[in-house]
Amino acid sequence: MADLLGFVLSGLVSGALYALLATGLVLSYSASGLFNFAHGATAYLCALGFHELHSGFGWPAIPTAILMVFVIAPALGWALDRLMFRKLARVGETAQIVATIGLLVALPALGLWVVELLEDAGASVVPAENQFGLPGVGPSPAESWQLMDGVGIDSDQLITWVATAIVAVALWILMRHTPLGLKLRASVDNRSLVELRGISADRLSSLAWMLSSGLAGLAGVLATPLLALSAHDYTLFLFISATAAVLGRFMSVPLAFAGGLGLGVLQNLVAGYASFADGITGFRTAVPFLILFAGLLIMTRRQRTAGTAAVDAPPIDYLAGKSWIRKWGPWATGAVLLALAFYTVTTPFWSGTLTQGLAISLVFISFTVVTGLGAMVSLAQATFVTGAAMVAGLLMSHGWPFIGAAVVGTCVAALLGALVALPALRLGGRSLALATLALAFLADQVLFQMGWLRNGDTGWEIPRPVFGPVDLTDDRAMGVAMVVLVVAAVAAVSALRNSPSGRAMLAVRSAPAAAMASGVSVVRTKLMLFTLSAGLAGFGGVMYASYQTRITATDFTAMTGLIWLAVVVAAGVRRPQFAVVAGLVFAIMPPLISDYVTESAHLPVILFGLAGLALANDPDGYAAAASVRRHRRKAAVQHTPTTAVTREAGPPPEGAALELRGVRAGYDGAPVLTGVDLTVRSGEILALLGPNGAGKSTTCKVAAGLLTAQGGTVYVSGHDATRHGAVRRARAGVVLAPEGRGIFPSLTIEENLALHLPSREAREEVYARFPSLSERRKVTAGSLSGGEQQMLALAPLLQDPPKVLIADEPSLGLAPRVVDEVFRLLTELRDAGTALLLVEEKAAEILGVADTVAYLSQGKVTWCGPRTEVQADRLTEAYLGIAGTDGSTAGGGGDAGAGADADAGAVEEPRTRTDTGTGEKPRTRTDTGTGEKPRTGTDTDTDSGTDSDSDSDSDSDGTSTRTSTDPSESSSTEVARP
Repeated sequence: MADLLGFVLSGLVSGALYALLATGLVLSYSASGLFNFAHGATAYLCALGFHELHSGFGWPAIPTAILMVFVIAPALGWALDRLMFRKLARVGETAQIVATIGLLVALPALGLWVVELLEDAGASVVPAENQFGLPGVGPSPAESWQLMDGVGIDSDQLITWVATAIVAVALWILMRHTPLGLKLRASVDNRSLVELRGISADRLSSLAWMLSSGLAGLAGVLATPLLALSAHDYTLFLFISATAAVLGRFMSVPLAFAGGLGLGVLQNLVAGYASFADGITGFRTAVPFLILFAGLLIMTRRQRTAGTAAVDAPPIDYLAGKSWIRKWGPWATGAVLLALAFYTVTTPFWSGTLTQGLAISLVFISFTVVTGLGAMVSLAQATFVTGAAMVAGLLMSHGWPFIGAAVVGTCVAALLGALVALPALRLGGRSLALATLALAFLADQVLFQMGWLRNGDTGWEIPRPVFGPVDLTDDRAMGVAMVVLVVAAVAAVSALRNSPSGRAMLAVRSAPAAAMASGVSVVRTKLMLFTLSAGLAGFGGVMYASYQTRITATDFTAMTGLIWLAVVVAAGVRRPQFAVVAGLVFAIMPPLISDYVTESAHLPVILFGLAGLALANDPDGYAAAASVRRHRRKAAVQHTPTTAVTREAGPPPEGAALELRGVRAGYDGAPVLTGVDLTVRSGEILALLGPNGAGKSTTCKVAAGLLTAQGGTVYVSGHDATRHGAVRRARAGVVLAPEGRGIFPSLTIEENLALHLPSREAREEVYARFPSLSERRKVTAGSLSGGEQQMLALAPLLQDPPKVLIADEPSLGLAPRVVDEVFRLLTELRDAGTALLLVEEKAAEILGVADTVAYLSQGKVTWCGPRTEVQADRLTEAYLGIAGTDGSTAGGGGDAGAGADADAGAVEEPRTRTDTGTGEKPRTRTDTGTGEKPRTGTDTDTDSGTDSDSDSDSDSDGTSTRTSTDPSESSSTEVARP
């Protein structure tokens, strides 16, 4: 019993530290969508600072701890968010993972370099890397108390428990009972909707990163007397605590906190009672990584099963279709010149350095295969390198020739890659990265500790081979041989990329579901990528070990692989030639820095780690950035219109709450709006109609500030708001009700209302008007019906009417009875003086309430006028994108046929179909088709308007759309939209 209690108590100490780190991970991830692999590095930096200030400079322990936890750590989190994390949140997941891994490498090296510089300057620092039993916040040495025979606690453990309990209570109060916590949880649900409610998501993100870093700093300071002050140990601590974050689904702070405590206890119990593993070297230290890997597999069982989806889609190949000379000429010339340089201009030192860079380039090209082609982040490449080299060395010690040993070592690495991939491929993104890293640590702790494979600390000799007259013991000959091997690897990977198998790989990367529907096996394709990558990494490891002439089990640890990944992705992981550039930079930079800057070994590590910062601006790497930017400049010039729709400068019309003048906008250089002019006055409903793809939703985003206009002007209440973002527009009274439901599904009804109506009295008035919401105020909004969700979105606006409401498809997915209620509420807002810009597919309903109608076609407003002047041909144009057959136009000016010229010639004969509604007479409608004979179809409608005709002209809610030709009357003869 005493043993069990002792294991539990000591497990709760490490569990408390896990809980603090895991909670910080969840906070930062939930607010920004970014998993911070550098979280443990922040903890280490704070622990190092606390130790140097307390033990070195003699500062009092408690004030120093307060400074590190409440000032330094939050300031570091704020600075990283402003400099890096905000931009990273907008790029692909691969760049996010690698950039934070770069920080994981750089921050500890930066701290140690500062200590080194202070020591050189004569400061009273106390270097303490890898030392145990350092002073903490409590008494030193720690005081101890015996609870019972064999069971005791000390002051450091007690302080850790008390601090963790206080943090748990404070976090619960913050997240559940404060306006800031409510906003943070809302940001987790829907970041863009938070900004549309006038709340700065960037500011919330900064606060979350400050809290997260503060928790990491607290964990680091508390762990100082319990752990060795080692960056490696703190990094391992982070990856173990990531299991607790997984238990919380990266979203739930309470679950992550409880998971961290449980994880510490479980780790101790397994290590204490797993007597069966006494004969397995390193098993006890590997237990946390087994738990991490098992937790990832179990807790992500409902995630996609095909690996990583292409969050970061491959970039356009700007050289596609160019000649071979244009594509490969510069690279081939560089290879030839490099080979010649070995025998002409390089010194023996630089010959060896360049050869080393080419050897490591083979390993780096393996990242191109698994990450560049497969969009999978593997953190186990160093394991494949070590495994292949160790096996090759073992075989060569038994008399095997170099080629045979290298081939077997490469095959062993490929097999190891397949074994790693089989359980891990069902994961994706950060989970896959964590799983592969857990397996890499397992290999370091268990596999490479086996005596028959390890051969002690001396490892195995791998002498350079001699092939007839070619003696690779000469660095020059070895360098030329490596040039040939690297060129062959680049050519092979490029040929694979352009082959049918490579196109299948890119299809799996870009759209796994579509690739599967096309007959491509997603799992088999990703397994092949992983296996090929592992084999290539293993071959590169054998060649690199051959250059060094020896391999030991500690030459290439899992942490080494993290540095490799940061270097190669920062250069450009999409193309194998960029991996070669990364390999050469990796070999050349350290001696250059040592000769011309400093002899410190920390600075090259800092630079390699901080190279990940560039990924926030250039997610494809610095080697690809030049061509990408050049192409974008050309595209911007090509897409700049030679003529633009402009209006006379001058003040907005009287009563205009929202005005768009000559607005141009688009996405990634592709234009969508080419000159939109709209004016919405207070107390007016303007209905914006147009075919799919006309730019209606883009217009809404530009008006609300979610999308920046590339040209033109946006006025809000007479003031120029063109450069104002969504937050500032919302605070000026512009509210966007986005397509779907403008609610936060994980928050309760009460919390949704509180975000918009802080006053309890105002919320009670809403409940008085909507009793159904009052009865369920503690129910999460996501569990409401579609109609109730829309009522919840509109209810606070009725209580506090905005100046402008932009509603994109407010009736989407709603039953007809609910649609009527929604439009009644919209008219009530108009009567309260709100200016409404409505985009709606149900033309009959919207024309029943609109004051003004505008038609949008091909990015321009082709007609705008009073609702009473709307005619059938204009509705045909609005929904089909073609002009009506009678060619009539409505008064009010404008070119009714504009935007439809390309299709006008394709209009042939009208076709008639008969709709038989339940309880109604048959009704006839005219479809204007292209290239077909007239046809007749029969639609049988239910009372709810559901269309059962095989021609399927139903909306997303299942109700068929029929538009009356006379908006003032009930619909009978109608124009169908496609």
